[in-house]
Amino acid sequence: MPLVKISLCKGKSHKEKKALMDAVHSALVDSFEIPEGDRNQRIVEFEPENFEYSEGKTQNFTIIEMTVFPGRTIAAKRKLYNKLVENLQKLNIQPNDILIVLQEPPLDNWGISGGLPASEVDIGFKLDV
Repeated sequence: MPLVKISLCKGKSHKEKKALMDAVHSALVDSFEIPEGDRNQRIVEFEPENFEYSEGKTQNFTIIEMTVFPGRTIAAKRKLYNKLVENLQKLNIQPNDILIVLQEPPLDNWGISGGLPASEVDIGFKLDV
């Protein structure tokens, strides 16, 4: 149940934004082995004057923040980072314009399935990939 927030400058078409969300989701399915239908994503767009980034970045600078259940190995995280970069390059977003941040709150801090802590629910997929 990753929660994905993609931040970028305004200007991309609906088709481009959908392709971006599909690319991110594909990387999660491949590397974290989440179910195909487990999609919780949002795109946040900023006017260029409200989205500052470091020297050397372009207006394609994209921040991908994911809040995920803890338990994935460093190998799975490396695979995720690599798949994200690979998938986004196909959309003409260069590696230098991609920043990825993972947050892993404990399962007790997720209220799911009608308000139960995720630590008390069979979530239906492995976390130790």
